[in-house]
Amino acid sequence: MLDRSKLNTILQQTVGQLGSISPQPIPSFQIHIYETVTSTNVILWDLLEQGAPEGTVAIAHQQDSGRGQRGRFWHSHPGGLYLSLGLFPDRDPSDATGLTLCCAWGIAAALQGWQIPVGLKWINDVVLDGLKLGGILTETRIQQGRMHRAVIGVGLNWANPVPETGIALEPWLVEQGKQGIDSLEMLAAIALQGAMGGYCFWKSVGTSGFISHYERLLVNRGQSIMYEGQAATVLGIAAGGQLRIRLEHSGAETHLEPGQIQLGYPTPRFGSCIE
Repeated sequence: MLDRSKLNTILQQTVGQLGSISPQPIPSFQIHIYETVTSTNVILWDLLEQGAPEGTVAIAHQQDSGRGQRGRFWHSHPGGLYLSLGLFPDRDPSDATGLTLCCAWGIAAALQGWQIPVGLKWINDVVLDGLKLGGILTETRIQQGRMHRAVIGVGLNWANPVPETGIALEPWLVEQGKQGIDSLEMLAAIALQGAMGGYCFWKSVGTSGFISHYERLLVNRGQSIMYEGQAATVLGIAAGGQLRIRLEHSGAETHLEPGQIQLGYPTPRFGSCIE
């Protein structure tokens, strides 16, 4: 089980390095660690409703009803990193896409700072060697027309079993002979500082102000896709976080919101894409 004392020590020792992606001071974390939960997002919402401050974190050894995109649930096996981070964005609800992008980008940028050559698959997946290393799920609560509270659920593969389209970081590090990230606590510190750093950066410059940073890590640029039965090519990310594509037949550019299309991973066996 993840050691809270060790995690706090690593956070204190590395705050300057891990927080360098944000020009703003990064709030402190209040960390709660559990053996098994249904979902760390559910636990964190309960903590926030009880008055927990921004920066509250719930981490679980395993989840038996972890949440994913489009309402999916899955069992999160021991050995992976499963955490949720509470944020108080106070932004217009239309900025929810930017919140997702900035936290995914912050985690990827922090990992790159440790010489892990990750990229981002729109909208919220962290990719290593073309395979899924992890992803995030953003949930928000609206109050008086503002995005009042948010919970950022983060899942990263460390030493847990992964599907054929996934990759676990610990065995990859061993195979590559890389050092630096040597524990689940270290990975948790990187993920927390990265997500919070990306969030603070986003709050200071807005979605349009940081989108070029996200685009630099985008692995989908130039990808051939099918959209509504038409061949298209991914161009990049629009100022509001939408996916920019060009329809091959007409040459027209269109912008897609999250949920309008899923950019899958190639299966090793057949070379097609799955979600």
